[in-house]
Amino acid sequence: MTHDARSPLDEILCTALIAGTLLVLLVPGARGSIAIGWLPMWLVAMPAVAWWAARGFPMPRRRVPQAVPARMARARRPQPQARRSSRIARRAAERRAA
Repeated sequence: MTHDARSPLDEILCTALIAGTLLVLLVPGARGSIAIGWLPMWLVAMPAVAWWAARGFPMPRRRVPQAVPARMARARRPQPQARRSSRIARRAAERRAA
């Protein structure tokens, strides 16, 4: 297994993210004055976004769907659009008229 070379900035941001996450999880005062305040944003979210940006905004890879059997691939028949029943339409017209 090979490890790709990590830059010093990558190491710092990863360490800040881990430390901030542990701080928020283990120290109630690090969550702010309410259950979740602004402090977790600065301790967890901002280092996470900075680390993601430093790595070039990599997106998760999409899985390639495997072949679907023919019987499952058949499209459903188009259904007619639902319509209001005439009774409901009559009631609405009576309310408008009254």
